[in-house]
Amino acid sequence: MKGFYVLLAVVFLAGGGWLVYSANHKSTAEPSSTAPVPAAAADGFRGFTLGSDAAPIEVTEYSDFECPWCAAFATVQMPVVREQLIATGKVRWRYREFPLSAHKYSHLAALAAQCAGEQARFWEMHDALFTRHQWAQTGKDPSDLFRRFAKDIGVDVDKYDACMRSQRYAGRIDASYQEGEARGVQGTPTFFVDGRRFQGNPTSDAFKALVDSLTAGRRKR
Repeated sequence: MKGFYVLLAVVFLAGGGWLVYSANHKSTAEPSSTAPVPAAAADGFRGFTLGSDAAPIEVTEYSDFECPWCAAFATVQMPVVREQLIATGKVRWRYREFPLSAHKYSHLAALAAQCAGEQARFWEMHDALFTRHQWAQTGKDPSDLFRRFAKDIGVDVDKYDACMRSQRYAGRIDASYQEGEARGVQGTPTFFVDGRRFQGNPTSDAFKALVDSLTAGRRKR
């Protein structure tokens, strides 16, 4: 198990170059796209968040539960981000689903997370889906495994089953994907810092440096 995630981290750091302009490019936030962001889902939902509403900086992550790079970020970098930036009140983190069509079960995983979120267990399911990510490598239907994850994190499985059967949060997921497309998202994970696309290797150190820089700049105003 441990070796699997060490390998994921190595692959993530080596293969995450699509987020970087060049080897020497510093982590920055580029101007946001002028394309209009689509309306929220019919229920007004804009994603699950971590951190204080009063945090001065918001990071939006577009992610796919089946994506190995997303799993590497969630298991290697995100725990440090939570400790250094979210728990300290510097950042509010917003998670948006962006299930890629190439991934057979990413939409199902997003539904599972939404149904766990209905019982205030979204982040627990988020962590389970990413830390127990072998399901994404087998090609087998993970429905029963997702149900087990739900039970393990304290979700009422009868309510979870009803939620999954109804697919009542499919509209939320579709709206999230459309929002990402309108903002120019093409792959996962993709991050926006205060509305501007993050460019650079998405490590916890890179996020901390950018957040510290933005915070210092605001203090000078």
